Amino acid sequence: MEIDFRRHRIDYTLDELDVATVDPNPFNQFRTWFSKAEEAQPYEPNAMAIATATSDGRPSVRMVLLKGFDENGLCFFTNYESRKGQEIEQNPYVAVVFYWDLLQRQIRVEGALEKLSHGESKEYFRSRPRNAQIGALASQQSAIIPDRSVIETRVEKLTEEFEGQDIPLPPYWGGYRITPLVFEFWQGRKSRLHDRIRYTLQEDRSWLIERLSP
Repeated sequence: MEIDFRRHRIDYTLDELDVATVDPNPFNQFRTWFSKAEEAQPYEPNAMAIATATSDGRPSVRMVLLKGFDENGLCFFTNYESRKGQEIEQNPYVAVVFYWDLLQRQIRVEGALEKLSHGESKEYFRSRPRNAQIGALASQQSAIIPDRSVIETRVEKLTEEFEGQDIPLPPYWGGYRITPLVFEFWQGRKSRLHDRIRYTLQEDRSWLIERLSP
């Protein structure tokens, strides 16, 4: 059956964005927009698509959850042996995008990655629900398995093995911090003439703010 994509067209009229009114610090602008997203979209406003690439430039993208944000960068957690973890080892630069359709907004961030310390990863791991901890220990993320029963069996065995005990932090699981080099804030506007404001980090650590053509 052919899909008619024309019926999905909408016009964006909720807000506007201008160089004169954005915060000079992109981290503050991010906080402001994220707070609005939490109010408008309470279900995982921290979901972000993260794109990685191999050393020869082959990209891949998936959704992850932002789990920390401050002036040092954006943090998320994953299996270091997953496809994204392997690609990060080859090429420690990523791009992420947040999209909040109810606000007709998106934020793009480009930056360099570094692993969080063992202590930071352990602290976050301890805050996760116990079932999520067991799942992280059980899963060889991105590895091929013959069927779902394989992972379910591992979870059952680990649940029994660690009954009444703390779940250990897997050596292959932990966090990354994205140090932003570029922020782009996008506000949908009427007739697809969207507002786009880009912040680019300069050598003196200041931010160059520019308007981009839609």
